[in-house]
Amino acid sequence: MSEKIEQQPLSQYTEKAYLDYSMYVILDRALPHIGDGLKPVQRRIIYAMSELGLSSSAKYKKSARTVGDVIGKFHPHGDSAAYEAMVLLSQSFTTRYPLIDGQGNWGSVDDPKSFAAMRYTECRLSSYAKNLLEELGQGTVDWGSNFDGTLLEPLLLPARLPNLLLNGASGIAVGMATDIPSHNLNEVVTACIKLLDKPKTTVEELYNLIPAPDYPTEAEIITPEEELKEIYQTGKGSIRMRATYQIEDGEIVILALPHQTPSSKILEQVAAQMEAKKLPMIVDLRDESDQENPTRLILVPKSNRIDKDAVMNHLFATTDLQKNFRVNMNIIGLNGKPQVRDIKSVLKEWLTFRTQTVTRRLQYRLDWVLDRLHILEGLMAVFLNIDEVIHIIRTEDEHRKVLQKKFKLSVVQVDAILEIRLRQLAKLEEIKIKEEEERLDSEKKDLEKTLGSKARLKTLLKNELKSDIEIYGDDRKSPIVSREEASAFDETELISSDPVTVILSKRGWVRVAKGHDVEAESLNYREGDGFFTSVKCRNNQNAVFFDSKGKAYTLPCHSLPSARGQGEPLTGRLNAESGETFAGVVAGPLESKVVLATSEGYGFVANLGDLQTKNKSGKAVLKVSEGAKVLPPQLVSSSEDRIAAISNMGKLLVFPVSELPELSRGKGNKIMGIPKPKFQSGEELLSFIAVIQEGTNLKLINGKTHYSPKAKDLDNFLGGRGKRGLSLPPGYRNLDAIEVISKKKSDQDPE
Repeated sequence: MSEKIEQQPLSQYTEKAYLDYSMYVILDRALPHIGDGLKPVQRRIIYAMSELGLSSSAKYKKSARTVGDVIGKFHPHGDSAAYEAMVLLSQSFTTRYPLIDGQGNWGSVDDPKSFAAMRYTECRLSSYAKNLLEELGQGTVDWGSNFDGTLLEPLLLPARLPNLLLNGASGIAVGMATDIPSHNLNEVVTACIKLLDKPKTTVEELYNLIPAPDYPTEAEIITPEEELKEIYQTGKGSIRMRATYQIEDGEIVILALPHQTPSSKILEQVAAQMEAKKLPMIVDLRDESDQENPTRLILVPKSNRIDKDAVMNHLFATTDLQKNFRVNMNIIGLNGKPQVRDIKSVLKEWLTFRTQTVTRRLQYRLDWVLDRLHILEGLMAVFLNIDEVIHIIRTEDEHRKVLQKKFKLSVVQVDAILEIRLRQLAKLEEIKIKEEEERLDSEKKDLEKTLGSKARLKTLLKNELKSDIEIYGDDRKSPIVSREEASAFDETELISSDPVTVILSKRGWVRVAKGHDVEAESLNYREGDGFFTSVKCRNNQNAVFFDSKGKAYTLPCHSLPSARGQGEPLTGRLNAESGETFAGVVAGPLESKVVLATSEGYGFVANLGDLQTKNKSGKAVLKVSEGAKVLPPQLVSSSEDRIAAISNMGKLLVFPVSELPELSRGKGNKIMGIPKPKFQSGEELLSFIAVIQEGTNLKLINGKTHYSPKAKDLDNFLGGRGKRGLSLPPGYRNLDAIEVISKKKSDQDPE
């Protein structure tokens, strides 16, 4: 027994087994053939249906009947796999030119896999499938045994059209894949005719005839022309599709989705953004799709002022309303090997296949005509010697041999003579035979001329392609449109621009209140805490906080806690150093100007956009000497504003803000001419700075008294930057606070 056991190394066995499996998957399962553009399971389905007589004019039959024949005779795999392949061939929204005409529930655009079980649905071949089968019985293709050797099946179907490009294909094999997009029949066949006329036509010239794929959807192809040309030159690339929409009564109506994009998925994606408050401008979402309108999705904007095109541009960038489709034209060629091909090589090789098919068809017909003429020649011999033939048949035992010898007939001719019925011996039949002989003789000459002339064969190919355009051709479904690149909304664009007030407490607790008419001092604070400062801004802006070390921290206003509570400590949101306190907060447009200063008497003007950072550990902005304090930052409204600087010794200096330098970081220039401090008790320091705008004035607060200089009095304090300033009225040294108020309230004497 041991002598009959074959032994080989495990590595050798596994390598051979894996290679055999790989080749089977590549050649007999996943990749289409360039001839008919079908994978084996599709080819077997079409052939099995033709054998069942399910032509486009036949009555529908249960899908289970077809599936049974397919898996029982030709394709020994699971029935669900065979049925799903049938479904894909029948769906007009999946296959550009469906090969199967289905009756019943074969799925929908919304859910392509919602088709009914095969015991419920019925099917037959579509009229387009005729171009794959019409020449099958005319000696055009090779045949092979089925899986159990009991039946024959065609190894290819004699396609009259380049079905590979028309319907496309997709599949994953071992180590390779294919993704061939569908195309428009008119465009592809016109390109084939062009190649027949001018074989040296370039890919760029073919691009003028085939500008892009044509998917079974009316969504737009927005891939740039350069990329499309590269796809056709290399056989690889990516096609970008975008949904189409229109505005009806202020609502956005989506009318077509990218290929293989169910509307249910789009609804889920848009609804998820609405729930996450990333689409505050959309208030409602509806699906009004029906039989007449397979795709009709409604987006209801918040108001008529909403930019609908901007909303759709955002959705194109964030949902499957815009999708990319890979192109990889990996095809099994006439040599039986898979290879990635450009558009010209695909068309040329298919034309080679078609030329071979037509040649075989003509040769098959010529052989039949010659055989028939041979038989007719023998039949004419009968009619010329009918009495003698009848006598030989009646009297001779070996009448076959006698007839063959007497009239110099072949075995085929003798058999045809012996099968003649008595009614065919009439004179009329002799006339019919002569007419048929003349007709077939003429056909024989035409066939021989066509087979012997490349020009006549090429003309025949072109005429057949043109006739097929008239039968199966249609207009392009997927328009080719040039569009700008889609971009999602910035986070700030998605946030409302409602007016808010950011409030900072003495201990660094922050909160935000709606509106600008907020009395922040009267809010409830934690025990031992109180109001420190506030800033009026918009909900979609960022607030910039400054600590005692001169660092700037940024937080979005919309993310801050509501003023309904007591807020949250900034230290919980920022990585501020332990023990640091916060000196102030500013907010506004990015181009706003901010005055930054320290008690040392130095400062500068900064751009608010330069102060912002995403770093939770902050951004070093203001250089602060040991012992100096950071003064609350002040917003500048225009270059005409003035800065008021007040020292703890009661000195006030007013000068134009334009005299301070604009910096992004640093120490700045001298604001007020005070002696260089050592930060000891009793020294003169810069206590306050304020920005005085047109129509505003200062209010100086010291205990229960306050003082607002009249406009003409305030002008007395004007001086150049870095000057010492003038003394305020007695009693206004070491002020508690200062405010910027309206001039209407400022023209009064101190209380």
